[in-house]
Amino acid sequence: MTVKFNNRDPVYVQVIRHFKEQIAKGFFEPGQEIPSRRELAHQLKINPNTAQRAYKEMEEQGLIFTEGNMPSCITKDEAVLKSVREELIVEAVDLFLGSIKSINVPLSEVLELVEKKYDAESGETEESK
Repeated sequence: MTVKFNNRDPVYVQVIRHFKEQIAKGFFEPGQEIPSRRELAHQLKINPNTAQRAYKEMEEQGLIFTEGNMPSCITKDEAVLKSVREELIVEAVDLFLGSIKSINVPLSEVLELVEKKYDAESGETEESK
């Protein structure tokens, strides 16, 4: 597991975001075991207290659960998993809209360009729709 850390956000927040992205991409399945706090700290070369803080926050958010002395696992709660995906989508859309609004592009033009780009990225053509 590798994470490129930036200097703007606290490391534990970046670790949480990484887990959310991995969940949204399907790399972590519901109920899947995740590394222990110490393993994660070692893998990411971060302070074990930082890993602990990230796990504690993820447990509070319902992203992971730990039962007794068992390893921590990704939640099986579909509502939480869906909200993670929606949160990431909203963040991306907000960032995108901020950029577009600053150059006064009409919404119809933006939507047309987004659809063309999205289709090109996914290999779709007008005929395949």
